[in-house]
This record gives sequence, C-alpha cells and structure tokens, in this order.
Amino acid sequence: MKYWEMIADNLSKQGWWWGHSTQVDAAGRTVFVVDAHRDDGRRYIARSDELLTAFLELEQQLRKAVRP
Repeated sequence: MKYWEMIADNLSKQGWWWGHSTQVDAAGRTVFVVDAHRDDGRRYIARSDELLTAFLELEQQLRKAVRP
C-alpha cells in the first residue's frame, strides 16, 4: 500500500469523502488535486505537482481545521 493510500484510508475512517484528479496546466505541467468533504458542508482542497504531496497538504489542512 502506498503512503497516499494510507492517508486516504484514514480519511475514510474519519468520515471524510475524498477524491483526486490529475490535470495539466497551461504550461504543460501535471497538477494533482485532492479534496475531502463531509455532509456538514466542510470541504478542503489541496494541489501539488506530486500526488503524495497533495495528500500530505490535505492532511495538514484537516489537522488544523479540527483543532479546538
């Protein structure tokens, strides 16, 4: 199992719906976009040139968001 898959699995276990896509920007660079959302309307999105980095950034956003 790849590390980004472990992060995705943890997101699912915590009640998040998540997804990812790959796009090419105007300069021809590959951009990975990952997002996580819940039914309560909260949604978080991260973009990076590597899939793992995008998932790590998303994970960091979620940690900051759930801190009291």
